[in-house]
Order: sequence, then structure tokens, then C-alpha cells
Amino acid sequence: MRVRVIAVGTRMPAWVTAGCDEYLKRLRPALRVDLVELAPGPRSANSPVERAMQDEARRLLGQVGKDDYVAALDERGKAFSSVELSAWLAERMRGGRDLALLIGGADGFAPEVRARADLSWSLSRLTLPHALVRVVLAEQLYRAHSVLSGHPYHRA
Repeated sequence: MRVRVIAVGTRMPAWVTAGCDEYLKRLRPALRVDLVELAPGPRSANSPVERAMQDEARRLLGQVGKDDYVAALDERGKAFSSVELSAWLAERMRGGRDLALLIGGADGFAPEVRARADLSWSLSRLTLPHALVRVVLAEQLYRAHSVLSGHPYHRA
């Protein structure tokens, strides 16, 4: 199973890169997670936000395979406990479909991205900065995998 985090946003602060890299490195070789960064859609005072969202949607969906299981990260989505997330991850791994985890741009996802998603997943009911979402997502994937493998990182 191939796992990709497909995120709108480039040029992240060093702490974001370091945090993501640390957790994704810990996951290897058991679960390889690749990060794909996409430039945000162009925004200007003279252009409607929907145009930027449509541009982001086109590029996000262009990265998703026809048979991929798609989880779009959204504060209005389904929330998991860490143990529930580990069960969800185990189910994905057994299913064998590639997994695409989408992080949208500043204005969220266009309707066609939401329509393509198999799951709308909330890391928190809070609105988190998109850079922080990357780190939290990487840590939660590591935590979920540690539960599955019996590693002591997660202590219930």
C-alpha cells in the first residue's frame, strides 16, 4: 500500500519540515508515507476565491489515483481516538488500496474534492494552521502504527 499526504502549501517553516520528517522517518520501513506539496492557487483582490479553490482541486485530484482511498482532512469530518485511528489504518492496510490524505488550501476544499473523498477526517474540531496539520497528521499516523505493532509509544 502506498500512502501519500498531498498538501496545498509549499515553503513550510523549518519546524514543520523537521516535525514531519521525524515522524515519517520513524514509520519507515514499516509504512512509507510520501509528502506531495502543491502550490496554492493564485489569489488576488480582483479574483474570486473560488477560482483559486478550483485550481487547487484540479491539482489535488490530479495526484489521486482512480482506485485510491481518499481521506480529506477537514475540521467538520469524522473524529477518531488514537485507538480508533489505528483500527482504521489497519483496515486500510488490509484493503490494499493506495491511501491519499489530502490537506487543502487556506479556503478549504472545492466541492469536487469533497465528493471524491471516501472519508472526511477531522484531526480536531479546532481550525488548525495547515502547517501544523502536517505535523499532527504525521504524528498520529506514527501513533496509530505504534498501536498496531505493540510499540510502547502509545500508552492508553
